[in-house]
Amino acid sequence: MNNVKRGLLATLLIFITYIGFAQSTIISPQFTEDKKNDKSETGPAPKTIATARQYVVDKNYDKALDIYSDLYNTSPDSVYAEYLASLLAAKKYKVAEKVVTKQMSVKENTFLHIDMGRVYEAEGKQDKAKEEYDLVLKLVNGDDMLTQRIATAFTEAGKDNYAILVYEKAIQLLGNSYMYSSPLALLYAKTGALDKALELLVGGAPGQYVNVENAKTLLLELLGTDADKLQQAQKALVKKINDQPDNIYYAELLTWIYTQKNDWDGALIQIEAIDERSKENGHRLMDLARLATNAKQYETAVKAYDDVIAKGKENANYVPAKSEKLSTSLNHLKNNFAYTPEEVSSLENQYDSFLVEFPAYYGTPTAADFALLEAQYGNNVPKAIEILKKGLDESNTRRSMNGIFKLQLADYYVLIGQLWEASLSYSQVDKEFKQDALGEEARFKNAKLAYYRGDFEWAQRQLTVLKSATSELIANDAIDLSVQITENVEDTVILPLQRFAYAGLLLFQNKDKEAEDLLDSINKAFPKHPLNDDIIMMRAEVAIKHRDYNKALGYLEKIYKEYGTDVLGDDAVYKMAEIYLDDLHQNDQAKHYYEQLIIDYPGSTYVQTARRKLAALNNGTMP
Repeated sequence: MNNVKRGLLATLLIFITYIGFAQSTIISPQFTEDKKNDKSETGPAPKTIATARQYVVDKNYDKALDIYSDLYNTSPDSVYAEYLASLLAAKKYKVAEKVVTKQMSVKENTFLHIDMGRVYEAEGKQDKAKEEYDLVLKLVNGDDMLTQRIATAFTEAGKDNYAILVYEKAIQLLGNSYMYSSPLALLYAKTGALDKALELLVGGAPGQYVNVENAKTLLLELLGTDADKLQQAQKALVKKINDQPDNIYYAELLTWIYTQKNDWDGALIQIEAIDERSKENGHRLMDLARLATNAKQYETAVKAYDDVIAKGKENANYVPAKSEKLSTSLNHLKNNFAYTPEEVSSLENQYDSFLVEFPAYYGTPTAADFALLEAQYGNNVPKAIEILKKGLDESNTRRSMNGIFKLQLADYYVLIGQLWEASLSYSQVDKEFKQDALGEEARFKNAKLAYYRGDFEWAQRQLTVLKSATSELIANDAIDLSVQITENVEDTVILPLQRFAYAGLLLFQNKDKEAEDLLDSINKAFPKHPLNDDIIMMRAEVAIKHRDYNKALGYLEKIYKEYGTDVLGDDAVYKMAEIYLDDLHQNDQAKHYYEQLIIDYPGSTYVQTARRKLAALNNGTMP
């Protein structure tokens, strides 16, 4: 037979279905007959695949093999794979040989030689095993689909070393060293040859079969967060860059390695070098700055933005870099409890200068951020209101941005006690964005404002509608506030709830001491009121606001232990988990409370988020 015919025959043989799995309800005819004659209530276990599998789990191989044998005789394809695996586990090698031989007679499938090789290898007959594996390896002829099917068959049989040989042979036949870079690199790494895996991903002809983003994905899979592996990859890339300094592919991968190692200064140096070498307009620097901001590496982000700004006003990224730098600096301030008045003042001046230079940005989120800076950090609510009014007057302000400005403006009216003006602004947004999430948010804030004022009846009417809001967050908040009103209005005695609601307003207005004094008055006048757990939760919120996390945890623990079956039980547990995760960086404690939430409150709206974060913590992928 000539080579062409052999190749065609081999390909046809490969495409024949290898193995299938039986349905767990397959029962041998003999057993069916036995069952008819069995009149006892406690007869023998049914001869089903499910039963056989359980026997295997229990390592009761004799009983398992008895069932598999009957089922195999009835329907060979259905249980072949499981039968063979059980025979090998039971060390019944001679029987296993006979089963594979019989399967070969049932269907022409060259892949069955891999199974025979497994049997010989288990018996210690290495030479005979090699002969079987080599029979399959000889089928590799350069055909891509055939190559991948053979490699997959070896991998599924646990023969990664032969899967590697398959790809290497195909590469030799094709004369292309990087045709199978991705799967071969993974196999190299899996078998401990990390140096070879890295060479495939960072060497040769990059970009043709493995582009930068694919390479990053593969490297992440190969290296994970292992410091030694990341260092090995870094050395390999530095060597490549020294050999080919103009190759941007290597520099980009090295930059990514630096970010994985949390070496953001190193990443910035690499991107600066790429930008300089390629005479770019700073787009990579912008990308790095955004990446650094998301990773809360604010100083690196600001440096990257400064690099772009230094290119001059004629650069297309000049204005975006200045705008995004302001946003990043504000985020830095928000995440820095120890910020100084000087830092606030410096950022205020930067916003002022930017908006003088580019007044059209009064109609953008930059103005909203500036207003937030003045109201929350600069203690200058009137200026914040002035900034927002300028944004509303800007002719190019988009409709949605107008809505955001009005919502923010209403919040600041509440801050300075102009509640009527606040309600009017909320109502305008509600009317203008009736069917949008923005309108729902305005409606909820207006209802909460009515709650603050003690107008519980009007608030309830609005909350009833909002319970079916499009936004799940708004709907849940509406339900929670509605329940709180319902549960704490005792006939005509509404004074405790009025005081509690007003304490919430004081807290919103940053009058924390006054809010806590009002909470104390409720505890003294109504020591056994149902609001007790709500009062403790508000005290926890005050503590969190002041970053007194240990005090907050004490309050939350009290809610969980004393009021765990009430509506705030799951809130308390979730908040504890979040504090341990985000603020105290105690991941083990965070995991404990996420697990506690899932166990104790399976119906909680927080469960899905808790499961996701718990999985990320267990996998080491939490950002």
